[in-house]
Amino acid sequence: MFKYHYFSKAIILQAVYFKLRFSLSYRDVEDLMKIRGVNVDHAIIQRWVFKFTSLMEMEFSKRKIPVGRIWWMDET
Repeated sequence: MFKYHYFSKAIILQAVYFKLRFSLSYRDVEDLMKIRGVNVDHAIIQRWVFKFTSLMEMEFSKRKIPVGRIWWMDET
């Protein structure tokens, strides 16, 4: 998944996490990465988000614990 990328897996995942979790702009994520010492362009971050969001979502759905079939709701 991360085989032919210049940056490491941790850096890519962190940039995608910042974009998705905090709904920042790509330039804001670029600035945050510069503060952390990683010089990456906002266009590259955009490509990462487009490429890895669906792959991360599929991986998370595999690890998701299934919920039981019966639901009970108490009176409130």
